[in-house]
Amino acid sequence: MSQTRGVESADPSAVRQALTGVGRRVRILRSWTRSLITILRANPLTLFGFILVLLISVTAFLLVVTPLTTQALLGHPVRLTPHDPNELFLPCPVIGNETVCAQPPSAEHLFGTDRTGRDVFSRVLAALPLDLAIGFSVAGISLILGGLLGLVAGFWDKPGTIGGFVSASILRVTDIFLAFPSLVLALAIAATLGRGTVPSVLAILVTWWPFYVRLARGEVLAVKHQPYVIAARAAGVSETKILTRHVFRNILEPLVVYFTMDVGTVLVVFSTISFIGIGVPPDTPEWGAMIESYGDFLLRYPWMVIAPGLAIFLTVLAFSLLGDGLRDILDPRSRRALTQVAAPATALVASGVPVRTEA
Repeated sequence: MSQTRGVESADPSAVRQALTGVGRRVRILRSWTRSLITILRANPLTLFGFILVLLISVTAFLLVVTPLTTQALLGHPVRLTPHDPNELFLPCPVIGNETVCAQPPSAEHLFGTDRTGRDVFSRVLAALPLDLAIGFSVAGISLILGGLLGLVAGFWDKPGTIGGFVSASILRVTDIFLAFPSLVLALAIAATLGRGTVPSVLAILVTWWPFYVRLARGEVLAVKHQPYVIAARAAGVSETKILTRHVFRNILEPLVVYFTMDVGTVLVVFSTISFIGIGVPPDTPEWGAMIESYGDFLLRYPWMVIAPGLAIFLTVLAFSLLGDGLRDILDPRSRRALTQVAAPATALVASGVPVRTEA
């Protein structure tokens, strides 16, 4: 009764205002979703990259979550891979006087088996969560660390002040790291730390954040002298609020685009470290380590190398296409141009007027 009486005694104007706010948010979300769909239809490569990244990410998530969930619910894990990645299919067929465990692709083994009889397709799938997690973690931590340092170095850069001293110190340290090729420096650090997944990730991370410092600082220097920032400072707005409300929001676009494309780059660098032999442990499924392990059999058993190489290629391509499309979507001028290109054709189709296409 008390709850009913409380609802009945609620202020009608407050309820109406709350409903109006919710309706406004729903309309904004619907408008943004409609614009996004229109832009994706106008740019097929971006749509392809978006679908591919979504498929790769969902697959990696299910590969990790499904065994844990089924273990808790059913008492035993259920894997999404066709076979156990480390299962040996023995005995191996005997061809002539030689025992051959590497079998070509078939209905049972889509990518064939390797020289020890393990299913290559299952190993490629099992390596997906690890490689994707490494790409996201290295790029994400570098984005946060480098972005914050670049924000500080670009906003408080007045000479003769404490902020100017901190800014100069950040830039000098950044220049030291950028003076060396990132891949060579990462290889040297990984070799020093020893073989393993964590040392390899740390080696890449140490060499990766300076790129985000340079990018963030350049964007801050371009934004901090804009008229709206000068007007906010003249109106008495504090420097901290100007930094968070005006500067930070306007540098997110290039940072997000660079981060999206950088995930694939990190994946390539980590695969390179594993290919050289100082990455993950030998029995851990990882695309670069698989190419290194199967490299000597490229001409004799090509499917063992093609499968992980194709996985790297598709993943890097997907994130590159998505990042390139995000640049067009987040940039107001590019977004307006794509919307104008897609709008006439959409209107004609909706009105039933046939659209003539030239051969």
